Amino acid sequence: MTTPIQYRSIPRRGNALTSALGHVVLRLMGWRIEGAFPDLPKFLIIVAPHSSNWDWVIGMSTVLALKVDAHWVAKHTLFWGPLGPLARWLGGIPVDRRASQGFVDATAQAFRQREQLLIGVTPEGTRKQVTQWKTGFYHIARAAGVPVVPAYFDYPSKVVGIGPPMELGPDLEAEVARCRAFYQPYSGRYGRR
Repeated sequence: MTTPIQYRSIPRRGNALTSALGHVVLRLMGWRIEGAFPDLPKFLIIVAPHSSNWDWVIGMSTVLALKVDAHWVAKHTLFWGPLGPLARWLGGIPVDRRASQGFVDATAQAFRQREQLLIGVTPEGTRKQVTQWKTGFYHIARAAGVPVVPAYFDYPSKVVGIGPPMELGPDLEAEVARCRAFYQPYSGRYGRR
């Protein structure tokens, strides 16, 4: 459990009831939160390792517990049917991965048009083991002029953690390598990524 932060700039959402619900779910699952989001009005959250559907439950519980208004992107097929409105209400943004062109520009534009916005993405792009990250997060952060904030799931220690904000420089390969290096100590549900 972390000490509550007195945020002034970060977008907020929820109330004592939703915060308590988030804390209860984390506690029942045996998870705890380490670190805190920076008190900034805009940033891109990169979440890894992403190896299980349980990551969403843990991540949403964390967002509810901290009363942070964070949005997240997921494949558009998860937004069909009766769960679609609920997923959108919880901050979900559907993305058609078959038509990825324009997603970076549209997301960067959303950051430029709003005074406050937090969006979470998984640079692995899938729950499967990958050898390379997708670089959309880098291009979004650079185009929008926002920092990235690394967040992680470490299943062996049952910690969902939040790292310090990172301003990304112009060297794509070096910056992606720097971000990946942050995650080296952490393991997903199905092993080290």
